[in-house]
Amino acid sequence: MHCGGDEGVGGGVEVSAATEWPLRRLGEICEFKYGKSLPESARSGGAVPVYGSNGVVGGHDLPLTASETIVVGRKGSHGEVNFSDQPCWPIDTTYYVDSTATKANLHWLKYRLAGAGLNQMNRAAAVPGLNREDAYRVEVLLPPLEEQRRIAAILDQAETLRTQRRQALAHLDTLTQSLFLDMFGDPVANLKGWEKKPFGAVCETRLGKMLDAKQQTGANSRKYLRNANVQWFRIDTSDLLEMDFDSDARETFRLHSGDLLICEGGEPGRAAIWRGEVEGIYYQKALHRGRPKTDLVNAEYLVWLLWFLSKRGGLGDHVTAATIAHLTGEKLKVMAIPIPPLALQQTFATRIQAIEALKATHRTALAQLDALFASLQQQAFAGAL
Repeated sequence: MHCGGDEGVGGGVEVSAATEWPLRRLGEICEFKYGKSLPESARSGGAVPVYGSNGVVGGHDLPLTASETIVVGRKGSHGEVNFSDQPCWPIDTTYYVDSTATKANLHWLKYRLAGAGLNQMNRAAAVPGLNREDAYRVEVLLPPLEEQRRIAAILDQAETLRTQRRQALAHLDTLTQSLFLDMFGDPVANLKGWEKKPFGAVCETRLGKMLDAKQQTGANSRKYLRNANVQWFRIDTSDLLEMDFDSDARETFRLHSGDLLICEGGEPGRAAIWRGEVEGIYYQKALHRGRPKTDLVNAEYLVWLLWFLSKRGGLGDHVTAATIAHLTGEKLKVMAIPIPPLALQQTFATRIQAIEALKATHRTALAQLDALFASLQQQAFAGAL
């Protein structure tokens, strides 16, 4: 199978009939050893990774384990599986499996544990956790050691390709941030001395329609966006709700392609551009609609400006924190922002579009690789790879 220009994974491997591999409990295959407490104050910051239930949490100079190590979340992110390609220190919220705790191939075992549904096991409802005796009872097909190595090599190759795609996407995100800073400078410090204007002077703003529980199922019911639908730089349309918008409200709160949606609360200032993903869409009071004055500002510049202001403390006193932090319409309108020359903003937008096209290509390839990986895993665990 060939995905997104990447080299094929597992090429030339014939799918065999179901094997006669024995069914074994995990407790017969490996031991889940307890991690050991290592407070942050006691960590040296060395090259040995320190693992918690959700991945690396620091560094130390001495390892606890004897080899490459599978780390399984015991508390918190219980049942989550991480893998260290070197000896490491799993802390006391985890279990671990190294070369002293199994005769199985560790690379094969990491994939088998990740697909065993350990994160669905939780006997302590008040404090989520994985009981290792429950894990030990899970039954899996156990291939011969040589077959484990072959399966692990195929899955490792597929995982490497997936990792490369994720890294490429992360690099493109970093490139966009660097591009903004190179062209416009830090908007909080404004060392390039751009003229500042109130946000409301360059972008017409309006808070969305008040949600009324009595208006959820009327004849004028229309889909609308709420805070949860607006993530940084993207609109999630997978879970749209509806409420009534009469003819006047439809005129007032209808979104146009190119509008900004800005979160009032939750993460105040979080923003994305509406690009007409759904026809006839409206928005709720939890959101500000910003309609840029296109002779002064570009929407791509504004959404990235808001990201930098949010991440670097630039929203400052404009966010009201009485009980729940929120960005009021009045505060947003008077917030002074740097306005670089429009031509420079448009150049930035053009470059962003090119980067986004590359990201779309990588996302498509990653989705194909994810599907391939899932298929390979399913075949491998069933003895058909």
